[in-house]
Amino acid sequence: MESIINYFETIPSLHRGLILSGGITFFWLLEGAFPLFKFNYKKWQHALPNLFFTLTTIFINFGLAFLLLQTADWVKVNDFGIINWLPEMSLWLYVLLGVFLLDFFGAYLAHYVEHKIKPLWMIHLVHHTDHNVDTTTANRHHPLESVIRFVFTLFGVFVVGTPIAIVFLYQSLSIVFTQLTHANIKLPKKLDKLLSFIIVSPDMHKTHHHYVLPYTDSNYGNIFSIWDRLFGTYMELDRDKLIYGVDVFPDEIKNGNIKELLKQPFQKYQKPTIIPEKDIL
Repeated sequence: MESIINYFETIPSLHRGLILSGGITFFWLLEGAFPLFKFNYKKWQHALPNLFFTLTTIFINFGLAFLLLQTADWVKVNDFGIINWLPEMSLWLYVLLGVFLLDFFGAYLAHYVEHKIKPLWMIHLVHHTDHNVDTTTANRHHPLESVIRFVFTLFGVFVVGTPIAIVFLYQSLSIVFTQLTHANIKLPKKLDKLLSFIIVSPDMHKTHHHYVLPYTDSNYGNIFSIWDRLFGTYMELDRDKLIYGVDVFPDEIKNGNIKELLKQPFQKYQKPTIIPEKDIL
């Protein structure tokens, strides 16, 4: 573990870029071999707006990275934060707990709040209006959402007290997991279900991308599934019944246009459909 921490403490930007691009490439190829759905689309054409938003996310995170570095250095020097206030523990447990808690603040909490506060939901909608969810959907976030997510992660680093090595490790794992859970891949149902008891599995997250409530407001986690189970936001839906997109923005052509997606958070939308409780599977 010490060697892993030493590596992530000074991980080169090139290596972080390789994790991102390597993950997209790996799951892109896996989607071709074991697809969940056979989408009737031109894969590259569908990927272009998603890759555009991936690039804006990279630029924003890179531009604000100095704040992460300063915060992580401050909590380390001042022995501040949850994991630093606990009794002394092994390095393995220290790192695991740091990643575990960052997953709550940087992913689950941020995601939950985005769904509950209307202006933030309007920004987050860009991620949900993809009608063909695949691994490129993972980082399809409006630039404003990238800033919002960064703020939550920064808050998590401060509260949890994670040194920069754990922050970079968490971010690397987060990238891979979000690519996995959005990838259009078909795992055996029993395996997917088993994985969902510990981590967010592909089927678990894709329930979140179903086009109507209450499924849209469920399964907010990114790495660990325990947060959804603990806070009662876990739901299941048979993968064969999945319909991607959002009912309030049903125009698939506009939802694949970069210009329209940039304007989407500032547009009005129709009243959402809610599946009656008796019809929930």
